[in-house]
Order: sequence, then C-alpha cells, then structure tokens
Amino acid sequence: MSAVNDRYNHLLNKARDAMRCGRCAWAVQSTGEKVAVALVLNRADWLEEIGYTIAEAIERAGQDWVVIIPQIARQLAEEGI
Repeated sequence: MSAVNDRYNHLLNKARDAMRCGRCAWAVQSTGEKVAVALVLNRADWLEEIGYTIAEAIERAGQDWVVIIPQIARQLAEEGI
C-alpha cells in the first residue's frame, strides 16, 4: 500500500472514531491527529480547546494531510456516520 493510502486510512479511521465516540476518542489522539481530525470534522471548538486557530491547524497538519482532508470529510458524509 502506498504512503498516501496509509495516511488516508489512518486519518479516516481516527475521524470515524471521533465521530462515533465524540470527544473521548479525539482526546486520546496525538496532537497532530487531533488537529487533522478536528479539521476533517469541522470542529473549530476542538481546535480552540487545544490552542489552535484554523490557520495554525492547517499549518500544523501539513500539506500531505491537508490535501486528503476534504476527501475524508466527503467520504464520512457519504457513509452517514
């Protein structure tokens, strides 16, 4: 499997966990995962909780993750989770 697919599946699973279990699943993730998941789920309140603005979160997530965030958000919306 390619690195892009690995990253995609990793973030997709972290976002699914946070959608299903809420803040408790999100709270145990690494800071990088929290930032990316909050962006996927459009949770500015979660970003604020860990001291990030949206702009800072995008910078922290990095280009490799930022490019897949919209795709993951669409997939989750299609899944109806």
